[in-house]
Amino acid sequence: MHRLGSPPTFYRFAGALRPWLMLVALAAAVVGLYGGLVLAPPDYQQGDAYRIMFIHVPSAWMSLFVYAFMAVAGLVALVWRVKLAEVIAMECAPAGAAFTLITLATGSLWGKPMWGTWWTWDARLTSELVLFFLYLGVIGLYHAFEDRRRGARAASLLALVGIVNLPIVHYSVQWWNTLHQGSTVDWLNLGRSSIAPSMLWPLLVMALATHLYFFASILGRSRIGLLSLESGKQWVRQRVGGQPAQPTGART
Repeated sequence: MHRLGSPPTFYRFAGALRPWLMLVALAAAVVGLYGGLVLAPPDYQQGDAYRIMFIHVPSAWMSLFVYAFMAVAGLVALVWRVKLAEVIAMECAPAGAAFTLITLATGSLWGKPMWGTWWTWDARLTSELVLFFLYLGVIGLYHAFEDRRRGARAASLLALVGIVNLPIVHYSVQWWNTLHQGSTVDWLNLGRSSIAPSMLWPLLVMALATHLYFFASILGRSRIGLLSLESGKQWVRQRVGGQPAQPTGART
């Protein structure tokens, strides 16, 4: 793990792994969307309107997962001052914000025919909106510092403070009287889930696709972030400028 944390080693590892992750993610997305939009039957109450679920629900899961992932990377950055962790934490924020925005947009589209309104200050919707603002806060605080490493540590601290919102988002439908329906997937026992198997498997495949896409995206974004952060290092000059490696002990 210590060796993988080295920027040059991570750069090579990420470059080799990213195309495979992206390929499997795209294949899973095609299978999941075909299963959800074509093979799955209409819902007995919502008809075909429920099919937006296959985008909305995986995005909602990812909005929470990415924030938790960002907070863990931020914790590593704050405690051990690992440069790679700082880069990964900061590159998570735009991806998480995008998933959260998709969640809010698709939820609004789904809510209009179900609730008769595009938006309501429901506990789940409001806490998800707060999550979106937390992502924007992390991004803004990071870019507010000229020193990017100081900015990453400050933004990581904000990410850790904001993690208290995650259980609020997750348990809001249980803690308060809310329009938003409860969870239909039992992760501890998928066989007991209240969703039909013909709808469940495309949903899980889409969840796999979004996770793989996120990791592929983070690997790619982190490679670019490392190149920018270490632009003066010899290994970056060799990668970008094509300069030959200097022999051991040579002075630069």
